Order: sequence, then C-alpha cells, then structure tokens
Amino acid sequence: MEMKQESLSNIELLKEIAELLNNETELSSMLSGALKKLIRGSSFTTGWIFFINNERSHELVSYENLPASLSDRKCELMNKGGCWCVNRFRKGKLTKASNIIECQRIEQAIEENRGDTDDIIYHATVPLQSGNESFGLLNVAAPNKTHFSTDELALLESVAFQIGSAIKRILLTKKEQEVALIGERNRLARDLHDSVNQLLFSLTLTARGGAEMTEEEDVKDTFKTIQGLAQEALTEMRALIWQLRPHGLENGVVEAAKGYAEMLGLTLETKVEGVISLSSKIEEVLWRVSQEALNNCKKHSGEKNILYTMKSGAQSILLTIEDKGNGFQYDRKQSLPSVGIQSMRERVKSIGGTLSIESQLGRGTIISVQIPY
Repeated sequence: MEMKQESLSNIELLKEIAELLNNETELSSMLSGALKKLIRGSSFTTGWIFFINNERSHELVSYENLPASLSDRKCELMNKGGCWCVNRFRKGKLTKASNIIECQRIEQAIEENRGDTDDIIYHATVPLQSGNESFGLLNVAAPNKTHFSTDELALLESVAFQIGSAIKRILLTKKEQEVALIGERNRLARDLHDSVNQLLFSLTLTARGGAEMTEEEDVKDTFKTIQGLAQEALTEMRALIWQLRPHGLENGVVEAAKGYAEMLGLTLETKVEGVISLSSKIEEVLWRVSQEALNNCKKHSGEKNILYTMKSGAQSILLTIEDKGNGFQYDRKQSLPSVGIQSMRERVKSIGGTLSIESQLGRGTIISVQIPY
C-alpha cells in the first residue's frame, strides 16, 4: 500500500512539475521553479543543476537548499574544478540516473571546514537531455543518504526528461525570436533604403542643381549648405541601414567589420588566429562592439588604418581593435568617456565577457573584448 501511495505521490509531483514547465518561457525561472517543486515534493532535501558545454567549463545555473558548506563564498566549490559526474557527462558515459559513490565537492568542503554539510555525503545525478542533445546535469541529495532506490532514480529520470524537453523548447523559441528579429531588421532596412535614403539622395542632387542655376552668392552658399547637410545625412542613413542589415555578416564578424570599415572610409587590417565557430549571440555582441569601435575611430582617432585581431582560445574568444590615432585620457577609476563605450561594456557583460580600454593622448587606443564560449 505504501508503494502504491508513493507512486501516486510521484505522479502528482510529475504533473505539477509538467504544468510549471509548460507555462514557463524563461530558462532561469523554469529551472528554479522545477527544482523547488522536486525538493519540496520528494525525499530529496537539496538539489542543483549544472549546464555543461563541450569544452572544459560548467556553470551552476540553479540550486535549492544547498548546505552552507557548498553555498560558501558564492558557491565557490560548485563553480570551480571538476568532479566525477561532470567528467563522466563530458565523456558521454553518463546516460541515466546514477548513484554517486563519492562527491569531490562535498569531500573538499569537509576537508576545508567550510561549514555545515547538513549530513550530506553522497548525491544522485541524472543528465538533462532532449533527443540527441545534452545540456547538463541535475543532482540531488538527502541527509545520511548513501544509496538512492530504484524508485527514486526513476523519479529523477522522469523529472530530468521533463526539464530537458522544456530547455529544448525554450531554446528553440529564443532561436525563432532571433530569426524574427533579423527579419524585422531586414524589413526596416529595406524600407529606409527605398524611402528615406532615396529622398536624401534626391535632395542632394536638387541642392547641387540649385547651386549651379543661380548667380547670387548668398543663394549659392545656401544651396551648398543644404547639399552638404543632405550628404552628411545620407552617409548617416547608409550607416544605419548597414547596422540593421550588415552585408557580409553571413560570412562572419570579421568580413562584416571589413565591409563596415570600408563604408566609413577606413582600412581594416585583420588577423584571425585559431578555428572560430561562434554562437549567434556572441557573434551579435562582437558585431555591435565592432560597429561602435569603428564609429569612434572614424569620429575621433584621425587615423584611417585600424588593426582588427580575433583569437580563439580553449575557453574564450578575444577581439582587439587598435588604432594609432589621437587617443584620449582614460582613467579606469572614472566613469566611461562616452555613452557608446558604456553600451559596448554592457553588451559584453550581458554574456559574461569583459571589455578593457587602453588609450593615451597622441598614442592611440586599444579596445579588447574577451568572451567565454
């Protein structure tokens, strides 16, 4: 009878988790909500979720009721180093819910006297998957628990399957949103090109014609002023259209940056080191940073030749944009000198990267961007 009641309880729990997952559209709140329901509705007392990429890094993306020893110093032990379950996952050898014989992170917490472990010694682990795609691990534990039953592991696998499917759905939705955004940008770029761009071009020609038709110097100067302003507006409009629909981005950030620099009248010397395959999110950030940096070079540096270097490492991508122009007095302790630079830093920070600036008057400027991937 107890087993039957426990099975019914598990069914209710899985139903509650499924309802939550179906209603969530944001990854972070979805993972947090599912983990809370699992811990509160089962014999497990704590849980955490790792996202694991194909390289060496893992990320603690959600946790519930962690012992003080594991949450110590902003979950330091959870965020650094390797362990059995993460290593097995990377090797493709962790395919179902499993009992972990020993947990290196918990052992290290005990050795370093980091605080209370809530009598947690071991934990169970299960991969988060959807079809052939694997995203990370769901780990759970309970006080003095050295072995998890078949029923507990079955529950864990069912929850992991639900979460894996929800992760896949949200990622696909975000991808569709990105595609829709690109489509909207392309439409707006076409509209600007077909309407405003053509009007400005016509205004330039009309002003030039007006200047040639009159002999009065005041009128001629007025037409020339109008022509100059229209030409300047036309250049700005072309740059805006390029930002909305960068020609060459389909061939990568470097090619797009070269095309944009050429449009601005700059010469880009490019260097690429390593094999670079970027996600659309990273590519978008690098492209927007490149645009702002090249705009600043055009407006302020007084130098037309720019060195543009992109290097790939084991865990990060490094972009540097360097000019030998006017430079500016930059104090890291002071606020950033322009809204554009602040925007670049915020874009890079939004995906876990860092942006640094080196500049001296008369000796040029170097902008460096490092982004993990």
